Amino acid sequence: MKKKQNTVEDIKRIADEENVRFLRLMFTDIMGTIKNVEVPVSQLDKVLSNKMMFDGSSIEGFVRIEESDMYLYPDVSTWMVFPWESTHGKVARLICDIYNPDGTPFAGDPRGNLKRALADMESLGFTSFNLGPEPEFFLFKLDEDGKITTDLNDRGGYFDFAPTDLGENCRRDIVLELESLGFEVEASHHEVAPGQHEIDFKYADVIEACDNIQTFKLVVKTIARKHGLHATFMPKPLYGINGSGMHCNMSLFKGEENVFFDENGLMQLSQTAYHFLGGLLKHARAYTAVCNPTVNSYKRLVPGYEAPVYVAWSGRNRSPLVRVPESRGLSTRLELRSVDPSANPYLTMATLLQAGLDGIKNEIDPPQAVDRNIYVMNEEERKEAQIHDLPSTLHNAIKELRKDDVMINALGEHIYVNFVEAKRMEWAAFRQTVSEWEREQYLELY
Repeated sequence: MKKKQNTVEDIKRIADEENVRFLRLMFTDIMGTIKNVEVPVSQLDKVLSNKMMFDGSSIEGFVRIEESDMYLYPDVSTWMVFPWESTHGKVARLICDIYNPDGTPFAGDPRGNLKRALADMESLGFTSFNLGPEPEFFLFKLDEDGKITTDLNDRGGYFDFAPTDLGENCRRDIVLELESLGFEVEASHHEVAPGQHEIDFKYADVIEACDNIQTFKLVVKTIARKHGLHATFMPKPLYGINGSGMHCNMSLFKGEENVFFDENGLMQLSQTAYHFLGGLLKHARAYTAVCNPTVNSYKRLVPGYEAPVYVAWSGRNRSPLVRVPESRGLSTRLELRSVDPSANPYLTMATLLQAGLDGIKNEIDPPQAVDRNIYVMNEEERKEAQIHDLPSTLHNAIKELRKDDVMINALGEHIYVNFVEAKRMEWAAFRQTVSEWEREQYLELY
């Protein structure tokens, strides 16, 4: 997405010309949910002077009631007028950072926390961290009352097209909408599973890329509704078919130079790239709690459905956690394949960046690349190749996170404490639930 360098004057002029009547002041809570405070355009001056206040105690994981006043500081480069007309004029949005009343950044703001990780990166001499995300989603039909069903809208498969892929028109409208909002869409296609789709957009600086992911989710859900469909980013909505991932392609820059590329290096990767990779692999079991943050996430991370299960890397093989795509030069990158689209992108990228930086600081060398299909290796062979399993449940992932100081610091104390407590409660609720599968297996037998 091409970042606009808006000024306050530009925003006021565009709001007037485009008949903007309402402003959505958007931010993301710790769980990754997009929140917004909507105000009439008459409040634009107040918004742009960072004087707009909201009640932080009503947002999960933010603050207690006695310290509820928070301020929204809009990032003027995120100004966007939504093309969806309404009878009351147009709606524009600004993505905001959260600040305390004393003018300091709020420690519980995921976007602000990512900026803290970027400051660590800059202290090591790097200038930018780029992300190219590949989010997948499912389209389900709505019934006559507008309620979500589990009926898929097509029976298509990987790269199928109409008439098998009945989601094609919806997906095409999503792409057109994204392009009208300034996204540079690189690819859009049907994914492996029926009803599953992927839209890839051009990489960007990590803050902008995370903003784009959140905007993307909003657009996908909005356009799907217009087609009588529900778009879900739930990792594994149906048994027996592939789940949805959000592969993250990462690269580190110094000015115009991609520091992961070295023409003379092994596989044309630099020592910096190998150390970053070493950090990604070392901390993988801990950051899985953040990259795969729901009970349902672990139904996707199982053998047989193309999602990674093992901590390993390769240049060719698609079964390991990290793959090195073939492009080199400015496009040299590391692709982490475990992340799913239920993850909070800001927290995910803060942990991945800090994992990689830890690898660089401590010169962590990765183990040998694994170019065989790990799924057909036995336990002894995996052990010999230093291949560990990813956590198999949210409960196990949180246990790993609790043991990793680098990942705890990547989240910061406020976010870490609230995130772990919310996930502990989620696991406890799941553990107490009796599923249909259990009744089918045990009710008659015992």
